[in-house]
Amino acid sequence: MLLPYAMFPEIERTLVTKEQIATRIKEMANEIVRDLEEDLAKDGDSRLDEDRVIIIPIMTGAMIFVADLIRQLPVKLSLGLTSVRSYPGASISSKGAHLESDLPDNLEGKHVIVLDDILDSGQTLALVKAIILKQKPASLRLGVMLDKQTTRTIDVKVDYTGFEIPDEFVVGYGLDYDGYYRNHPEIVILNQDAIPKR
Repeated sequence: MLLPYAMFPEIERTLVTKEQIATRIKEMANEIVRDLEEDLAKDGDSRLDEDRVIIIPIMTGAMIFVADLIRQLPVKLSLGLTSVRSYPGASISSKGAHLESDLPDNLEGKHVIVLDDILDSGQTLALVKAIILKQKPASLRLGVMLDKQTTRTIDVKVDYTGFEIPDEFVVGYGLDYDGYYRNHPEIVILNQDAIPKR
């Protein structure tokens, strides 16, 4: 049962429901499997049991999205976590992307998929992409749960998108404001009065 809004009085409205999320996650998983099959076929091996697929979630916002997505992937894969900070503290706009933890250093020849919670300014994915490409992976694809329709600081092409959303500050399903609301099961918008109060 969905957590009652009484537990989250600061929420103004729901943008994406948990049912919509579940459906889209399965669709994204199918898209990823299709592309991986094509990649491996180009390598001369059509099997998905090769240990050459690595998923790199960008923490902490992508943790719930990635946990749900990888359970829909019938693929032998490994995880390589990284952390990029762009919304420090109570900020509601990007302050620039800064790598907070090292990326995996064994990506040469691997099929790499980077997953993030939201594409906003483009700085986070651009930073991670540039670093990974230096390692010469066999393929590199980017995926996000949310694509915010806003002006990009850096134009980044994303291969997998869960949902396009308007230019509004959202929380829930892993996204936070000042460390809170990650546990809400839907993508929601906070009441404007809630932001200055935190």
